[in-house]
Amino acid sequence: MPKFLLKASYTAEGVRGVMKEGGSAREAAARALVESLGGKTECFYFAFGNDDAVVICDFPSTTNALAAAMAVNASGAVTATLTPLITPAELDAAAKTSTSYRAPRG
Repeated sequence: MPKFLLKASYTAEGVRGVMKEGGSAREAAARALVESLGGKTECFYFAFGNDDAVVICDFPSTTNALAAAMAVNASGAVTATLTPLITPAELDAAAKTSTSYRAPRG
């Protein structure tokens, strides 16, 4: 299954919800979302700085991962960004793939 990094930043409303419900409840909600789309959560961490939470998860497809990110963003309480994660083996395979690209020249 493709692996993704989901980074979340809470709005003021979202922070109030986390303070009221607690961190464990938010982790459970995130895991439930991922599982409802056929995925698996590898890890969930809260953070501070630009991101309030980071989640590494597997989804059966990019479509499922996008559905999760869209649901989170549609809530209005969280802004989520989604990054596909690439294994070293996938990078090796891409590097060995023949292409026909010509760089722009001035």
